[in-house]
Amino acid sequence: MYKIYINGTPLFFISTKDFKSLELEGNNFIKMRYVGKKKFLHNYIDLLEKNTSFDAVVLHFNDLKKLWSDFKEIFKIMKAAGGVVENDEGKVLMIYRLGHWDLPKGKIEKKETKKEAAVREVQEETGVQNIDLQDFIHTTYHTYIDRKDRRVLKYTYWYKMKTSDSNLVPQTEEAIEKAEFVDLKAFFSSPKKIYGNILDVLNEYQKEI
Repeated sequence: MYKIYINGTPLFFISTKDFKSLELEGNNFIKMRYVGKKKFLHNYIDLLEKNTSFDAVVLHFNDLKKLWSDFKEIFKIMKAAGGVVENDEGKVLMIYRLGHWDLPKGKIEKKETKKEAAVREVQEETGVQNIDLQDFIHTTYHTYIDRKDRRVLKYTYWYKMKTSDSNLVPQTEEAIEKAEFVDLKAFFSSPKKIYGNILDVLNEYQKEI
């Protein structure tokens, strides 16, 4: 199964044999069988880029690899990496940027591995330097329109990390206003603006601890 966020709404791709077992939260869904034509995908991408009223859109198809391949051909692919960084007190490093709480991440540079990029981006965006890179957590997907008006599909590879550092320096040139270690239970005890893909990463992280 694939889960891609388009304008904040999750778009699920799932094989037809697994379709009936998919459980979703909410009430306002579109559930359709993919007909094998990219024009069909364009219609749903357009819909989600212009509309935020749906809880989710689900497309199922017998050949999940073909559905995913057809979808990717519509986009420019960009790959990034980031980390869920835990300190000695078990708190997680969050950043605040453009009105949303987020996790440190960024583009994978040429000749750089996913792991190297994840560590570098955490260091650059938060000031944390002493990083113990641990297990891979999860891959997220979301789309956006770039400055050249191109549709971009962004893969982000997430890793668990630990640090003993406490000195945080948010990267203000990347519009990061805050970098803070937070207790996740207390953090989510009141409403927060946070992207759906970031919530997914944190949920996967919490399953593993």
